[in-house]
Amino acid sequence: MIRLPRTIVLPLLVALAGCSGEPKKTVDARISSPAPSTPAPSTPAPSTPAPSTPRIVFLGDSLTAGLGLEPNQSYPSLLQRRLAERGYTYQVINAGVSGDTSAGGLRRLDWSLDGNVRILVVALGGNDGLRGLSPSDLQRNLTEIIERASAKGITVVLAGMEAPPNNGVDYTGQFRGVYAELAKTHKVRFIPFLLQGVAGDGALNQGDGIHPNARGAQLVADLVWTAIEPILVKPAGAR
Repeated sequence: MIRLPRTIVLPLLVALAGCSGEPKKTVDARISSPAPSTPAPSTPAPSTPAPSTPRIVFLGDSLTAGLGLEPNQSYPSLLQRRLAERGYTYQVINAGVSGDTSAGGLRRLDWSLDGNVRILVVALGGNDGLRGLSPSDLQRNLTEIIERASAKGITVVLAGMEAPPNNGVDYTGQFRGVYAELAKTHKVRFIPFLLQGVAGDGALNQGDGIHPNARGAQLVADLVWTAIEPILVKPAGAR
C-alpha cells in the first residue's frame, strides 16, 4: 500500500479565463448603378455553423489543476499537446480545482460539461480521503457525476484514488472499493489509481510529498493516455 502524508495545504484557486471575439465581417459595398426599379437582391440563407470542437474535460482537484507546476506542465496540458502532435482535434478542458472534494465536483458539473464534450475524465476523491469523509458520500457523488454525464452521451473515464492510511484499514479498503465498484456497475473505463507509480516517490513529487512535479506529471499523463487513446475518434491523417 502506498503511504501518503497525513496533512495537506489547500491553496486558493487562481481562476484563469480567456475570451475571444469573432472576426469582423466585411461587406462588398461596390455599386453597379442599377435602375431605380431594380429590386434589392434577396438575402442569402445563413450557412449552417460548423460543429464545435470536441472536448475532453478533466474534472478533478489540485492534482488535475497542476498545483505547483507551470500551466503547461499539468497532465491535462501535456495530453493536449500529445493530442495535437498526433493529429487529433480535441480541445482539453482542465476543470481541476484545488481543494475540491467529490461534492464540489458534482456542484460544478453542469458548467464543466458545457460545449461539445465527448469524454469526461473524473479524477476526484483525493480530498475526500484526506478529510476522512464518508466513502458512501464519495460513492453517491461519483455515481451522480457518472450517470449525468452518461445521460448526455459522454464517455466517462474514472480515475481512482487512495486514502491515507491514518484513517484505518477498514476505511482505506472501503474507499478503494468505491472506485472499483462504480467502474464495474457503470461499465466505464477505469484507471485504478491516478498516481500509480508516482505516489510515494520523492523524485517524482514536490516538497509536500503529495503533488507530482513536472516529471511525475508526465508519468500521470502517460497513464491517462493509455485509458483515453482507444476511445478517441481519429481524424484523417492522425497517427
